[in-house]
Amino acid sequence: MSGRIVVAGATGYVGRHVVEALDLRGYRVRALVRSRDRAEAMGAFGAPSLRGHVAEWRIVDYTDSSTLMDTCEGADRVVSALGVTRQNASPWDIDFLGNLRLLEDAERHGAASFLYVNVLHAESGTSVTMRSKHAFSETLRRSRVAAQIVNPSGYFSDVTDFLLMARRGFGFTLGDGAAKINPIHGADLAEFIVEHLGEPSMSWDVGGPDILSYRELEELAFRVAARRQRILRIRPAILRPLQWAADRSSPRLSNLTRFFLESLKVDAVGTPTGERRIEPFLRAVH
Repeated sequence: MSGRIVVAGATGYVGRHVVEALDLRGYRVRALVRSRDRAEAMGAFGAPSLRGHVAEWRIVDYTDSSTLMDTCEGADRVVSALGVTRQNASPWDIDFLGNLRLLEDAERHGAASFLYVNVLHAESGTSVTMRSKHAFSETLRRSRVAAQIVNPSGYFSDVTDFLLMARRGFGFTLGDGAAKINPIHGADLAEFIVEHLGEPSMSWDVGGPDILSYRELEELAFRVAARRQRILRIRPAILRPLQWAADRSSPRLSNLTRFFLESLKVDAVGTPTGERRIEPFLRAVH
């Protein structure tokens, strides 16, 4: 299978790997970006530059629907890894409304499928990020284009936060840190996405080959950082006052706090996919 693929969120950690994987498989990539210069620079956490991998560039602003008009014209399929991560933007404006505007254009131009990179357990989260992602995934399921929804457990790039804390000499877990996660490397997730583009409407929960508890992730981060291990156990009873304070500070802090603390409570394990392991990645970025 080949053809023209629109990629939204092309300059993010996952999006960069998706563009590279599509190009290497012979697809013609139309990348939607805010800045071509930024897209052609190297990405964070070892994500590739898009230089030489993009056939068509479109400069867009996901809060301005006019810039998304006809971005899907002539495209066979759409892949969206679009979402707010560390930017100072509203997840509702980007994760939901930005994707919705793109889906409307895909429907208007008869795209065969729309693959959306969601997140595992989005339906149970109370953060604006999780509610926005869930709202869009539910809208996509009702679309007339084939809805392909990929729910990663987490990304290798997320695990660098544990390494950053370990470098500073501290870490923490919620309770005993027994909840498990299996983050996936961006390149492995991109390969999974490309391999499943031609399939009908479907949803997949995916993760990497290493299934670790949050306690084990903290311990790994301290080993890589070569620092003495100091891990604080946070009692679940103090989560409510922490969230209360964050909710009254700012919408952004409230969202990030809810997203982070809720992720520490539950197992988020997807079907093990790919071969890249967490420890070599952390040592490479260390």
